[in-house]
Amino acid sequence: MASLALQLASTIRHDGHGGVADDLDTEEGFRKWVGEHVGSNVDGDREQVVALRRAVRSLFAHAVKPGEPSKADANKLLDPQVALEQLNAAAGTVRPRLEWPQGGEPVMRYDDSGLLSTLARAAIEFLASDERARLRACPAPRCVRYFVKDHPQQEWCKPSCGNRARVARYYKRKIESV
Repeated sequence: MASLALQLASTIRHDGHGGVADDLDTEEGFRKWVGEHVGSNVDGDREQVVALRRAVRSLFAHAVKPGEPSKADANKLLDPQVALEQLNAAAGTVRPRLEWPQGGEPVMRYDDSGLLSTLARAAIEFLASDERARLRACPAPRCVRYFVKDHPQQEWCKPSCGNRARVARYYKRKIESV
């Protein structure tokens, strides 16, 4: 579930051309993302998921302090308490139920109240886990992603961001030496 929270946050990303792309910007993009990450039979409201994503990214920005938040969020962050209230409200109420198939063993399942609550619960599980301490905002030029630092020397969300950062440093040194 933790990766689902990061995947939701990563629907805001660098577009490869110096700008920011939003995978949930259109209904078609929303349906495609939900189908790939949650399941094609899951139904949900795009605007509610986008609002939840804003709350999640605001809480991610709060979690990486004293580090800088993602550049995409710096001027759009919700107050952490407001983001927390929105996240908790979106999580809904989960009730256990007992299933006992004829001739089988009883199994406890949880009622799933839909896409929004699934995404909110994934974010809650992530933010309450030990992984939160390893959450970082990628410092590479033009990158707006959050990532979980998997090893001590990891600095960027992916290798291409590391390459961009090294190239930017090289050009900066070259200009300063002229």
